[in-house]
Amino acid sequence: MSYKKLEIWQLANELVIKVHKMTMEELPGFELYEEGSQIRRSSKSSKSQIVEGYGRRRYKMDFLRFLTYSIASNDETIDHLENLFNTGSLKNEELYNELKNLANLFGRKLNNFISSVEKHRNTLAEPTENYYTTIENQASSIPDQESRI
Repeated sequence: MSYKKLEIWQLANELVIKVHKMTMEELPGFELYEEGSQIRRSSKSSKSQIVEGYGRRRYKMDFLRFLTYSIASNDETIDHLENLFNTGSLKNEELYNELKNLANLFGRKLNNFISSVEKHRNTLAEPTENYYTTIENQASSIPDQESRI
């Protein structure tokens, strides 16, 4: 499985593309290097943190740490978006609502994904047959003392 098949990565990717286009097409020139730069970086960070965490998915706590960083970057993206709209740099209210709704959806899905990872021993796409499901299976696979000598 690839991280690109994760719904959270797909939403993050969509947000990155839409934020980038918004900054290039809708913002005044002075904002391209101010808030525009910040919102592009925070949205890209959300996506990148998912990718880096996925690469460490065998280590549950590392995976969760990077997913948490992704939430923080998404919150930052929402804050920058609100700043742009509230200061009048982003005048297109329909686009603002679309981006804010997408970022909120991504945040909710990411939180649900984190909850799911927290509840399961194996983090993602690890075959469950590799884990013992009963005490009997576990006990029968442990060699007795005599066979070890």
